[in-house]
Amino acid sequence: MKLATLRTSFGTCAIRIDGPNVGTELDYEDVGALLASPDWRKAAQLSGEPVVFDTADLAPVIPNPGKIICVGVNYAKHAREMGRELPTQPTLFIKFPEALTGPYDDVYVPDFATKKLDYEGELAVVIGTRAHRVSVAEALNHVAGYAIMNDYTLRDYQRATSQFHAGKSFYRTAGFGPWLTTADEWAPGRGAQLTTTVDGDVRQDDNTDDLIFSVAELIAFCSSLYPLNPGDVIATGTPEGVGYARGADAMLGDGSVTRISIDGLGSIENTTRFGEPPTNNCGEGCTCTSG
Repeated sequence: MKLATLRTSFGTCAIRIDGPNVGTELDYEDVGALLASPDWRKAAQLSGEPVVFDTADLAPVIPNPGKIICVGVNYAKHAREMGRELPTQPTLFIKFPEALTGPYDDVYVPDFATKKLDYEGELAVVIGTRAHRVSVAEALNHVAGYAIMNDYTLRDYQRATSQFHAGKSFYRTAGFGPWLTTADEWAPGRGAQLTTTVDGDVRQDDNTDDLIFSVAELIAFCSSLYPLNPGDVIATGTPEGVGYARGADAMLGDGSVTRISIDGLGSIENTTRFGEPPTNNCGEGCTCTSG
């Protein structure tokens, strides 16, 4: 199945994707709320009101994860291009839910923070059942499914200190979606290709299985530190080809269109805009359509 969170005039709702731009409305406000139900797989298969949607109205597939755990330098070639040693255990940092935005939303960056903007296409893993101190062998049994994330990065903020967080969690910059493809339809080990383009120019093109630490190893490691709960997200790292390694001319500018695709999971596309977003009935800069 493919599950998405859709913005409507009344808020958001979870939908099951039944075909291009058509789906079935589910009785949950978003996919995160659906996954919190113990029988979410059965609930996702139930009949409901049909819906026709525009991809522009897709929200982050999990709008408010309890945890967003990001993995740094998890592709060997990317580690080398960034001048880092290969890690001996996963390098983790945290992204807050406020950093997420829809898979086709524009990304607005305030003028004071536009100097070194970068893209990072990543495979995202969404947890489906609680995992605490699980083994590598059983780790994938706890996965609800997979999606795409852009670990959008402000390199000057990231590299100002030894901590990544400030450059990795800027408000509404990380496109996430377009939907959750459930683990019975997609799983690691099939050599799926991740491709990132900027204004049509291919920047990243690598095998999502070419990880230093596999998806199963990441789940086992993270679950050894703290419980992973339904709806928690692990962003598994980015391949080589980021703008920072290519030079100043490869960084994102006003109007740059970043598209990230993974075989079998679809694609997301976000346009960088300098300045504040337009206001709406929320009374503040906002990309939602719910008022």
